[in-house]
Amino acid sequence: MNVTALSLRDLEYIVSVADHEHFGKAAQAAHVSQPALSTQIRKAEDFLGVRLFERSNRRVTITPTGERIIEQARVVLDEARKIADIVHGDRGPLTGTFKLAAISTLGPYYLPHVIAPLRRRYPQLVLHLREGLTEPLLDDLRAGSLDAVLASPTEAFDESLNVIPLFTEPFLLAVPKEHALATKSPLRPSDLRAEDMVLLEDGHCLKDQSLALCPRNRRGHVRQYQATGLETLRHLVAAGLGYTLIPQLAARDDTKLRRLLCYRAFDGKSVGRPIVLACRKRHARMGDMEALARFLKEHCPKGMLP
Repeated sequence: MNVTALSLRDLEYIVSVADHEHFGKAAQAAHVSQPALSTQIRKAEDFLGVRLFERSNRRVTITPTGERIIEQARVVLDEARKIADIVHGDRGPLTGTFKLAAISTLGPYYLPHVIAPLRRRYPQLVLHLREGLTEPLLDDLRAGSLDAVLASPTEAFDESLNVIPLFTEPFLLAVPKEHALATKSPLRPSDLRAEDMVLLEDGHCLKDQSLALCPRNRRGHVRQYQATGLETLRHLVAAGLGYTLIPQLAARDDTKLRRLLCYRAFDGKSVGRPIVLACRKRHARMGDMEALARFLKEHCPKGMLP
């Protein structure tokens, strides 16, 4: 088989369909019309003599043989991208386009601390930023549409990722001012009850981390006041519906809420979450990853822990 009949563009189309499980969405992501993409996929399948995808009106399913071919296609595309990465490396660290994402409970509160100094240190860096939930971001990272992700490790992390620890972000208890925990001293994680907490919706690692801090005998019924973001969570606490854990970077003194809620640090051993920089182990720009990690450690926001 003369594999030169397959182009890198063909492999990109195949991987795009695998990632989106939908020909229309894959075509949009690849910036090509759906008929053109479908035609190229069919030609690639005819050339290989196998079906990569099983098509139906509702979904696209990857065949067992397709799974193995797509896995190898990702490797080939990663290796091909190294050509451009070599050129960027010759120009110096952190030059050109770099696609960085952060989980939504971190990005809006952490990135403002580092964007300006990062641009001053690396003026030739073109930074593309995204935020979202942990698992979708890691899926995009593995697929090659992101270079790195700032996150807190969860079960979604696997051996395909290289993880560089940055710092630990402490948790604070956001609690209504009239609640008993607002004045309790000492305040410890053992004081938490899952049924008294308001939490983020499923998919946020902060929800799981919050519940994990509750004593085992207090992890029963979880209330249905679930929020999509930290700002809504903050307002639920101010409304007196319960208390919650807020990452320290997101805890701010809001003059409108000051009379309704307060933030409490836990006594004793620090309570928090590790923040890491994750990238693919096969990524050619590991020098850039290490440079970025060093920079982020140097510009660690006040109050963060090693």
